[in-house]
Order: sequence, then structure tokens, then C-alpha cells
Amino acid sequence: MSYGLLKGKKGIIFGALNEQSIAWKVAERCHEEGAEFILSNAPIALRMGELNGLAEKTGSEVIGADATSIEDLEKLFDAAVAKFGKIDFILHSIGMSINVRKGKHYTEMNYDWLEKGWDISAVSFHKVMRVAWEKDCMNEWGSILALTYIAAQRTFPDYNDMSDNKAYLESIARTFGNYWGERKVRVNTVSQSPTMTTAGSGVKGFGGFLGYAEDMSPLGNATALECADYCVTLFSDLTKKVTMQNLFHDGGFSSSGVTQKVISKYDVE
Repeated sequence: MSYGLLKGKKGIIFGALNEQSIAWKVAERCHEEGAEFILSNAPIALRMGELNGLAEKTGSEVIGADATSIEDLEKLFDAAVAKFGKIDFILHSIGMSINVRKGKHYTEMNYDWLEKGWDISAVSFHKVMRVAWEKDCMNEWGSILALTYIAAQRTFPDYNDMSDNKAYLESIARTFGNYWGERKVRVNTVSQSPTMTTAGSGVKGFGGFLGYAEDMSPLGNATALECADYCVTLFSDLTKKVTMQNLFHDGGFSSSGVTQKVISKYDVE
């Protein structure tokens, strides 16, 4: 069902890779709610070709950009301004850890890989907002979002340096969000349930994450589509005064100490 929540709004969506991606679902829902947007991902991701199908489905343009490159981002935002004028929303759905991909344990960190993953997963959010800030290309009451995970606050084995990356990402949202407030633009992060995306499935023991979170969440895990619905509300005019928040979209997991489902697995009466 469409409510027309984003009718007339323009934006940029970073990070859609394939149909499993949360950003992919966000793009579909934003289109259904009346938004127009540019889809962007790293050039290596564009070579996979799947994003073209999403672009065709949503009537969107695809512009490749390395989100760690100020030069690439400047070209992207210049293209967005040329196409739309000022924009109303940005989604940052970017994350990657070489240490996770290569199975390097947290206690044996490869620091060159750490810096690369930190730049991609967290610093890129600052760079995106910096370029948008310098070009003054956000409309008043615009919305900037980044996706995160509760491993920024709690320890999860094998999430590795992505935990640190997400913690820094959330800090950037709060700090830069203070300045964006001067321009009546809100900045938030959405802490989503573990979701079977391409990135998520690369984490060792991810199936265990999913099952445990399901049992620990009174409403169950939030799906990628449900996350997209939530992002739509945060891009809409219904949430104009929500800013500098880390918003948990996780079925209640973040507030649960324990649930009966988990207790029953250890009940030895």
C-alpha cells in the first residue's frame, strides 16, 4: 500500500547491491511512495550489473561513486543538483570489513585492513555529509540516514572491527547532525535487526545471530522490507523533529534482557 509520503521528494540512495540489500528495498519503497532518486554504489559493484534492473524498475539514474573519494562524491552531488536542484534525503547503506572477509580474528587485527574498512564503513558517511554540506544541496527539513547495528553498543563474537566502525558511524551522525540542525536537516542512524544481506551473511556464525535475535525479540526480527518502511517514515515530513538519534528497529531486541523463548532453552527442571 502506498501513502504518497514522499511525493515530490528527491534523494540519493547509496549501497543497493542486489535484491537482498536493505538499500534495494528502500529504493523500491521510496519509489512507491512517490520519490525520485539517484542510485549510487562503488564502480566495482556496478560491474555486477544488477543495479540496472532496480534503476529501470524505479525510473532512476545510476551514478557510480567511491564513497571514500571526495572527488567522486563531488561529481555525484553535482549531477544530483543538475538533475533535481536541492535534494531531500540521503541513505548511507555502506559497510565492509576486510578483516571479516579474510577471517582475521579481532585480537590479530590487520591494521591496514582496519583503516580501509573504517574508511568505507564510517568515514564515508562523514565525507558524504561534508560534500552535501559544502554544496549546500539539502532542502530544509531534509533527512540523512545511515544503517547501523547494535554491535556498536554490545559485543558480538566475530562481528570483529565492524563493531568499532558502527560505533564511529553513530558518533559521526550525532556530531554532524548538530551542525545540520542549523540548516533544518535531520541526521539519524537506524539500528536494524540482523538481516540476511550479502554483507551480513559474510559474518561467521551469522545464522546463529539470526536465530538468537529472533528468540530475544518480542516482535521477532525486522525484515529488510520492514526496515525500508521505517526509512520511508524517516524521510517523510512526519518525522521532521527527529534528529541525532540512533533508532533501534529490531523487534524489541535492544530493550530485552531475556525472553521466555531463551529461558526455555536452558530450563532443566
